[in-house]
Amino acid sequence: MDQQSEQADGMKIYRRLLSYVFPYWKVFILAVLGMIVFGSTDAAFAAIMKLITGAGFVDKDPQTIRWIPFMIIGLFIIRVIAGFFSSYGMSWIARNVIKTLRANMFDQMLRLPVTYFETSSSGVLLSKLLYDVEQVATASSQAITILIRDTITIIALMAWMFYISWSLTIIFLILAPILALIIVFVSKRFRKLAKRIQSSMGSISHVSEEAIEGQRVIKIFGGQEYEARQFAKVNEYNRNQTMKIAATTAISTPLVQLIVAIAFAVIVYLATMPGLREIIGVDTFVSFMMAMLMLMQPIRRLTSVNALLQQGIAAAQSVFDFVDMEQEKDIEGQDITSIKGDIIFEHVNFSYNKDKAKVLDDVNLQIKAGESVAFVGRSGAGKTTLVSLIPRFYELTEGRVTLDGIDLCNIKMSSLRSQIALVSQHVTLFNDTIGHNIAYGALDTATEDDVIQAAKMAHAMEFIEQMPEGLKTQVGEDGVLLSGGQRQRLAIARAILKNAPILILDEATSALDNESERYIQQALNELMKNRTTLVIAHRLSTIERVDKIVVMDQGKIVEQGSHQALLERDDIYAKLYKLQFQENNQITRGDS
Repeated sequence: MDQQSEQADGMKIYRRLLSYVFPYWKVFILAVLGMIVFGSTDAAFAAIMKLITGAGFVDKDPQTIRWIPFMIIGLFIIRVIAGFFSSYGMSWIARNVIKTLRANMFDQMLRLPVTYFETSSSGVLLSKLLYDVEQVATASSQAITILIRDTITIIALMAWMFYISWSLTIIFLILAPILALIIVFVSKRFRKLAKRIQSSMGSISHVSEEAIEGQRVIKIFGGQEYEARQFAKVNEYNRNQTMKIAATTAISTPLVQLIVAIAFAVIVYLATMPGLREIIGVDTFVSFMMAMLMLMQPIRRLTSVNALLQQGIAAAQSVFDFVDMEQEKDIEGQDITSIKGDIIFEHVNFSYNKDKAKVLDDVNLQIKAGESVAFVGRSGAGKTTLVSLIPRFYELTEGRVTLDGIDLCNIKMSSLRSQIALVSQHVTLFNDTIGHNIAYGALDTATEDDVIQAAKMAHAMEFIEQMPEGLKTQVGEDGVLLSGGQRQRLAIARAILKNAPILILDEATSALDNESERYIQQALNELMKNRTTLVIAHRLSTIERVDKIVVMDQGKIVEQGSHQALLERDDIYAKLYKLQFQENNQITRGDS
């Protein structure tokens, strides 16, 4: 039952894969016609061999002999044309299918929830996007071409064999069930091994990605040997699984050929027996044997193509599983064009998993429009999670969050996020120009003057003007060509340009030196005017002037008030502040 279910799933996946071929049905029909013509030429050549033997060598008919060379040349011209249309047509379809699949996967990647990326390796994701899709390309082009073309070839040759000697053909067909059993067994094994290889490719990508991103840490801490061992482990597993496929192919293909050879030998023996020798003519025997010999190649390819087909099906399953993953939940909700910025958290509870403890526990908080609120607390207190509920990076477990009295769940997600600007501790810059990174999200509407103004407010023009190409300077992958402070200022300029009524600052000045921080703090103070600003802070010295400080501990709000009021209360916030103040003094004395 499991085997039948697996085969049914395989057919279901392949039918879905073929649905991507349907938009190109005209080219597909042309390619299939080419395959039919190509497959029929082998049987036609076997028929010509009968004509050569009978009319040429037995009857010695000069009229027929004269036409045979032209027939052979004509046949192979047709074969070349048909082969081109079938191979090129299927390759054209395959690359279009791959383009569509990759576009679907990339579109899906952009719409998956934040939680997916927090629990999945980007290396595995890239392996799906690159390696798995290429395996699908093989299944949708090369495998289909071999399947159709060689099946037509076998049918045409078998039909010709049956036409010239049905008795010998039946003997050959007796061995067909044995071939079928071998192919079924091999198919199951290929599918299992193909899935393991895809998993191993994801592991290779993951380990390689970590080594690339963490190369400085690896060098400093002498992790080269450890990383080499980690890579060797996944690399060896990949080699081992690939060799198992090679071994299965190496055994199955010759085994099928051996069975065909046995049938060939039996037929030769029977055909040369006195009883049949008189019935079967020389021309019939030669043509029949030629047809049998020509069967060997398509049968061998059909046996080999099974590996490609099963790898393609396994890869397609991986791709479709990814495409079918649940996207961020959104509704055709309310569009908001202008908001004041009143935010209210009402009995908010949140956990990343039902089996895990609450990250937020009955949080109630009101933030007035234009108010600046800082969230502080120990690591893991729930600060970032709470603020992440506003742009709906996470969905609530219980309770609700409202914006200007509207439940966030009733606001269209794109509309909601258009009202929010974000500057995070880990700055994301794209491998593009400085100007495009500042204007990201508004490339069609932002003018160069807008970009320059935003850069000036973020005190970024000071270093941009020193660049050889100014705003057109390429920043490199993830801004690698810029310092940490420069990257942070570009991120702040991006937020300034967006001019959103809600501003989220997640340690926005953490990567800056003292001088840069003073400039940026001035820009942020200007930016925060008339905006609802939520600041996630670890350095308490940067939030002394905010309207309200919310102190969190173990997912709960334990204190809230102004900086001065909380110091006078002399509780959790006051202790955190004094601790940081003492640490800063020790660092300062150490520097001096």
